[in-house]
Amino acid sequence: MALDRASATFLQELADATPPGTPPMWEMTPAQARATGADRRARYGPGPDMHRVEEHVLDGHDGGAFRVRVLVPDASPAAVLVHLHGGGWVLGDIDGYDTLGRLLAARSCAAVVLVEYRKAPEHPFPTPVEDSWTALRWAAEHREAIAGAPVPLFIAGDSAGGNLAAVLTHRARDRRGPELAGQVLVYPVTDADLTRPSYREPEHQAFLPAESMRWFWEHYVPEESARGHPEASPLRAGSLGGLPPALVLTAEHDVLRDEGEAYARRLAAEGVSVVHHRWPGQMHAFFSQVNILPASAEALDLVAAHLRERTAP
Repeated sequence: MALDRASATFLQELADATPPGTPPMWEMTPAQARATGADRRARYGPGPDMHRVEEHVLDGHDGGAFRVRVLVPDASPAAVLVHLHGGGWVLGDIDGYDTLGRLLAARSCAAVVLVEYRKAPEHPFPTPVEDSWTALRWAAEHREAIAGAPVPLFIAGDSAGGNLAAVLTHRARDRRGPELAGQVLVYPVTDADLTRPSYREPEHQAFLPAESMRWFWEHYVPEESARGHPEASPLRAGSLGGLPPALVLTAEHDVLRDEGEAYARRLAAEGVSVVHHRWPGQMHAFFSQVNILPASAEALDLVAAHLRERTAP
């Protein structure tokens, strides 16, 4: 199946807006790559109004600091969801994910905590893991202040954020807390193996070519031998047993499809409750293209419904 019409149109619009002679991302510096994505934020539009929005600055493990944004949709949210954004551990920020976070909060009835973990190459592995872990523990400690009650705590992320979310479930299990009611992984990076079939198929190179993933890994974990560490490649962990119930979304035309689905299969094989959906006709990053791609709204509705079901009395 080819990309759906909306995705193909979106890609053509991006191509038309790209100045002639612009190099591919994997030939850019991180600063140049970060600048190219800034224009797309305006297309997302504003998200729904929130009952309350909070900004906090948290201390990192190394003396640095990073921020989190708490989006509270109403006076009594049913859960707290910590969301870790995508962008290959190099790109992206909570301002760019604000619309998605607000939509997710409004539709799921959960307070959403957006995490601005520090990025590579200035802050390579394991700093994004450590910042995300600090944010998760902070959310667990403050969930009554956020939600007004000791509501369930969930972790979610897309792409590189899905990688971080998966890693945090391992930490929470192995360190006996925080207790997680569930995990939502959207086309997660789970393994630093770029030889899988989905990396080689031409129809999967539209939004995230294999060369871009290689560029991301080179910035995030420069030492190739370290990329097999379970906190970089969670699929290589010794055990996935005892992890929280998972909702895993993958895209049909995505270089990350095979590793995300391998992770879902292994979770299920080791006794974890798993719901997996492969989105037909979609490319990488479709989930975050809110108010642009119809499939984004559909996937958001599915995630929100899943969270409401998990928190229903």
